Amino acid sequence: MTDNSRAYSIYTNEKQDKLKGKLEDLFRGLLKTKGVNLAFTAVESGDGSFYWARAEAREGNGAQLKPESPFWIASITKLFIAAAILKLQEKKELNIDHPAREYLPQGLIEGTHKAKNGPDKSGQIAIRNLLGHTSGLPDYIEIKPKGGKSLFELALDEGDLSWTIDESMQIVKDAGKPLFDPQPLDRHNKKARYSDTNFQLLIAIIEEVTGKPIELVFKEMFYKTLNMQSTYHPGSSPINPDTPPPAPVWAGDKKLSVPLAMKSFGDLYSTLADLLNFMRSLYSGAIFEDPKTTELMRKEWNRFGFMISPIAPGWPIEYGLGMMRFEIPRFASPFKAIPAVIGHTGASGTWLFYCPGVDLYLAGAVSQVEAAAVPYRFVPKALSLLSAK
Repeated sequence: MTDNSRAYSIYTNEKQDKLKGKLEDLFRGLLKTKGVNLAFTAVESGDGSFYWARAEAREGNGAQLKPESPFWIASITKLFIAAAILKLQEKKELNIDHPAREYLPQGLIEGTHKAKNGPDKSGQIAIRNLLGHTSGLPDYIEIKPKGGKSLFELALDEGDLSWTIDESMQIVKDAGKPLFDPQPLDRHNKKARYSDTNFQLLIAIIEEVTGKPIELVFKEMFYKTLNMQSTYHPGSSPINPDTPPPAPVWAGDKKLSVPLAMKSFGDLYSTLADLLNFMRSLYSGAIFEDPKTTELMRKEWNRFGFMISPIAPGWPIEYGLGMMRFEIPRFASPFKAIPAVIGHTGASGTWLFYCPGVDLYLAGAVSQVEAAAVPYRFVPKALSLLSAK
């Protein structure tokens, strides 16, 4: 057990029931949030002495949920992708400070960072830029052609559709609108803008370097070694054949049925237990050959700017290498400081965090694509409750 005895003063046996009751009230409030049709939440202390998990769908939703049910984790998957890249670096199969094009199929990245009639700067993009969202590449999901819809809107409004990595990169090339120059690796306070394009390219790097599909790479790197029995890509199967069906994903009041699009996004299904297991292993460094490798993910934080996006996080979120850092600004919580958390969220209202200040792991989801902001409201409330003396 780490030296967090003061943090655990609220987890003595006589107080656990009271704490779980307060968490239940918080969960009930989450279920009453406008647009939320179902919810998953879990909290676990670092020493394992405290664990609480809940899953439920609103009455009339039609979903039969339990804490063991999988749900779409959306961009929490970026933690897995980043960890896979760093494991490949440990094996000296790539170098994150080298240009990304060295490890990609020929022509895939070329032209993605080229303004109309301007020079192509895609060759300046290092793998580290992709991991930290400092490449300046726009988000292929959000690019909206003149008079048309973005790929994200098409996936929600026009029925199921699929796309390849080549097609998503072509969207970026056709747009011809880089956000900023690729940031020099030795620059502090780099410009950073969240973009799924970066991590689509990282998936392509993993597959090119290993010669295996991402599903198999994750199974060999994570699922088998960490005993993650119910984590899998859409279109594939979990290790445990008795894994319940995944919870539905909602867009407003519409239940989505877009299996082709879900597979094209490249994001995982997982469970509360699998995610907490992964985050614990990631933070401790147990995932890597050298435990210090995980420090690379949180060695340097760059803050996102203010932005308007239904799916991409902005200020005050900071980003390392495939990992977020989130802390409520002091002016927004004048009476009580809320400790910072590290981890990731997803556009469908998913979260996976570790809070070093109180040695707690938190995971959850509301599976609603219009609820990307929910984690940033729910998690501080939970931490305020859990860190109370």
